Amino acid sequence: MSNKITVIATVKAGVKKVWDYYTNPEHITKWNFADPSWQCPSASNDMRVGGKYSARMEAKDGSFGFDFEATYDEVVDGENFTYTMPNGRQASVAFKAHGNQTEVEVTFDPEDQNPLEMQKNGWQAILNNFKKYTEEN
Repeated sequence: MSNKITVIATVKAGVKKVWDYYTNPEHITKWNFADPSWQCPSASNDMRVGGKYSARMEAKDGSFGFDFEATYDEVVDGENFTYTMPNGRQASVAFKAHGNQTEVEVTFDPEDQNPLEMQKNGWQAILNNFKKYTEEN
């Protein structure tokens, strides 16, 4: 796919903490949603090539929800990873240390159900939520 979308956030924390908070299911459930009216009640993460990632995302009122799943294609511990979703879309996440801050860059193939800007805004909102959670904990 050619129209890849990239979202970026700079987190005021070291790369080890940022990696841990981004990949550990105990933390994923605390930040993996774009809006406060949503939640991520469960997540699992097998961080190895061929390993599976899964997260349940749903509206707190129960009106809508879905399971986000992916399989890892590449994992470089503490630096980056790439995964493929069941529909063939790919995403990559890179962690770049800048002193006591870490830049997190997420690049993904958009789906064809929603406008590109809406997808970019949604993924950016989730990343911003991750930044806020990581900096406050």
